[in-house]
Amino acid sequence: MQQLAAKTVLVTSADQYMGPPIADLFEEHGASITRDTGAAYDADAVIRLFADGVPDIMVANLAEPPLPAPVDAITDSQWQQLFDSLVHPLMRLVRAVAGPMKERGHGKVIAVTSAAPLRGIPHASAYCAARGAQNSFIRAAGLELAKANIQVNAIAQNYVRNNTYYPDDLLDRETFKAHLQQLVPTKAVAEARETAELALYLAGPHSTHMVGQIIPFAGGWSTTTG
Repeated sequence: MQQLAAKTVLVTSADQYMGPPIADLFEEHGASITRDTGAAYDADAVIRLFADGVPDIMVANLAEPPLPAPVDAITDSQWQQLFDSLVHPLMRLVRAVAGPMKERGHGKVIAVTSAAPLRGIPHASAYCAARGAQNSFIRAAGLELAKANIQVNAIAQNYVRNNTYYPDDLLDRETFKAHLQQLVPTKAVAEARETAELALYLAGPHSTHMVGQIIPFAGGWSTTTG
């Protein structure tokens, strides 16, 4: 069954992070996909992509690798870069679609964020702060927009194979394999299609009661303390 037949979908940063697997799977399920690879998101740029103003579904997929630094060595430029790449574009994207989706009476937004702030990563506090800001924004926006029949949720992932954070050359390293054994309860890195399948559920017609949720998808890493 094609769950997204006749639906229009915007996937941002479609060449990075979870953009390719999500766009491919959604296309398999009948969606008309706009794969945007731009970085400067504003209302006009989003609306111009669609004849009717906004897509039925927006996948806000934004990526910026962590900039490792101890707290006392974080520079203003590192901090600003993470917020400019992850937080400000997310707000602008949701702001751009929220009004037209409310007028239309339906819509879905799926943000692909990170589990990093759910547990914390030493020497990556700036990255955790930016991803945490994303998660907080999605939680509040999701609750606000639920009454307009717009479902807004986030997939907060870690340890998922992708071309931005977990490329094959990293996964093949013995040191990384030992890290998995120690810190990740599943002792594995998930395939990208698993995230795409979760996004498909959130985008589909049978997901109308889940709003403002930050869904951990990290093999149990975000719920352990060791």
